[in-house]
Amino acid sequence: MNTVRLLHGAEMPRIGAGTWPLDDAEAERVVADALAAGYRLIDTAQAYRNERGVGLGLKAAGLDRADYFVTTKFNREWHGRDLVAEAARRSLDTLGLDYLDLLLIHWPNPGHDRYVEAWEGLVQLLESGLVRAIGTSNFKPAHLERIIKATGVAPDVNQIQLSPAATRDASREFHARHGIVTESWSPIGGQGVRVLDLPLVSEIADATGRTPAQVVLRWHVQLGLVPIPKSADPGRLRENLDVFGFTLSDEQMTALSALDQGESVVEDSDRFGH
Repeated sequence: MNTVRLLHGAEMPRIGAGTWPLDDAEAERVVADALAAGYRLIDTAQAYRNERGVGLGLKAAGLDRADYFVTTKFNREWHGRDLVAEAARRSLDTLGLDYLDLLLIHWPNPGHDRYVEAWEGLVQLLESGLVRAIGTSNFKPAHLERIIKATGVAPDVNQIQLSPAATRDASREFHARHGIVTESWSPIGGQGVRVLDLPLVSEIADATGRTPAQVVLRWHVQLGLVPIPKSADPGRLRENLDVFGFTLSDEQMTALSALDQGESVVEDSDRFGH
């Protein structure tokens, strides 16, 4: 599995398996199937209510702990310097793990206005060894600027909604300036934009002999992003992982990026969060 080196030294796989909105039973099966297919990055969250199932799937796969990378996220109830460690311990207990590879603030919740304290708690937690990397999810550049200014520490990762329909150029540029890896949720569309049904995607799929999903995921990979597609189907899990054996042309990459519809098609993290 290809990896990217994060700011604080961890190596994160270049593509992962998402688990929203699977329940515990589904998550157990899908995680085991994903690891058997070759995935080494598994993404979950407290809000998904499937961490227990994810942990059972990890155990069922029978891999050494060092051979897979687990990400989870915590909600705003844990936004506080002294609360983040408790959130991490709860996730560890539920997952059945001794440490987390990556822990994220799930949403900034600026109306709650505790995300800076949450970030301070994550920075402290990183030093404890319970987590190998720390990051954010759904943070805009203004949110990121504030936590970096407060602590002098940039996130390893910011996970944001991103696809050819929402290329998030301003966020990606900010991430690049600060060494933050961009991770893409809903990478093949969803949230009101059916990217896989767009004629251009089908045309490129036909030209490359690949599926539309493989084309879109390859677009993410070539941009240096880390996509987190979700599928409960074992065949599609394998197809989604098989994106390292071909290359899109510059013209194809440009055409896919031109599908961008701007920020209007993404969830506004100044208004939504949990």
